[in-house]
Amino acid sequence: MKEIISSLKRTPYQSLTAFLVLFLTLFLSLILFVSLSFLNSGLSYLETRPQVTVYFQTKINESDIFKIRDQLNNSNKISSIKYISQKEAFNIYKDMNKDNPLLLEMVTSDILPSSLEIFAKKPEYLPEIAEYLKKQGGVDEVQFQKDIVDRLLTLTSILRKTGLIFFAYLIIMSIVVLTTTFLFKIALKKEEIELLRLIGASNSYIRAPYIKEGLFLGASASIVSFLILISIILYLNPFLKSYLAGITNLSLNLYITEIKIWPFNIEFFAMAFALSLVFGSTIALISSFIATNKYLKV
Repeated sequence: MKEIISSLKRTPYQSLTAFLVLFLTLFLSLILFVSLSFLNSGLSYLETRPQVTVYFQTKINESDIFKIRDQLNNSNKISSIKYISQKEAFNIYKDMNKDNPLLLEMVTSDILPSSLEIFAKKPEYLPEIAEYLKKQGGVDEVQFQKDIVDRLLTLTSILRKTGLIFFAYLIIMSIVVLTTTFLFKIALKKEEIELLRLIGASNSYIRAPYIKEGLFLGASASIVSFLILISIILYLNPFLKSYLAGITNLSLNLYITEIKIWPFNIEFFAMAFALSLVFGSTIALISSFIATNKYLKV
């Protein structure tokens, strides 16, 4: 550690440049990761809600409703369908208005419609399902939050594509700038390195201090960027609680496991920090290796 600190003090401007580049890269990457995690979990949450609700006219036969339900199930685009009869709708209505007897006296099960609550396998299927239902006989109303679904799908798609491009740009920019910075640092120690080579020092021995310094800078930038992000999230937490009121749980599906990201929990933040630490250290390690390797081959 003393050797690393001494090296940083000998080239303070180059060290500061390397740190700032790593910090900016990791901070923006963390923001991108958290944003995409929220959007993806938001889509997953949306898939667990009744995405399309169709209300039927009171005169329609129950067998006709079941026929529509079966046709939807055979389309291979439906994950599940829940049928709510007039009697069940009346029970729901009574439960919702149990504190208002006047409203209960005015309504009977005969005037409430039967309905289907439809869950699609993918949000992309929702517009097609809604259009199909609108063309069916005996349908009174089709409720489909098209604007919300379209906006969420569009925003997620845009962020994924731009995020990938932006992420690639950050990596390339960071490696180029850090490699150049390490080359400056190595050039300042040219005579010392030549002396080490004359006495038979191996390339790995000469390279080691720069590798260690790169790992130190990467880890430091990861810690600082993560702490700042945590501070921002804690500051925005009251707003998020108000904005996401009614949503009790948002989870990120990682194929091998599922991590809850809302309400915030320590596992999600630990994963974000671990990814940031690995990413920052890897960039610094690659840059320092390229710089030393280029010089030692000269």
